[in-house]
Amino acid sequence: MAKNSNITLKRGKFEGDFDFNTWMEDIANERVNGRRDLVIRLLNEKHVPVAAWSASRCFPVKITAPDLKSDANEIAVESIEIAHEGLKLMKV
Repeated sequence: MAKNSNITLKRGKFEGDFDFNTWMEDIANERVNGRRDLVIRLLNEKHVPVAAWSASRCFPVKITAPDLKSDANEIAVESIEIAHEGLKLMKV
């Protein structure tokens, strides 16, 4: 049986992903089993995809919210760790 390492995604600019928020709410309220296939895209500075991966049967295992400090001059970075059952490189 194959073992896959978890995927950790980080981002420093929040633009609001309502589909993601709905997924988290559904899991928290036990409305769904939580597993979902995902496409992960790596974007360049102009937000154009330069690489993409498909991950099957994903489930969030850890979410880290940024520390919101009014006196700090740093980017707020959020992260999510995702368990999955397979990862494949896709053609962009």
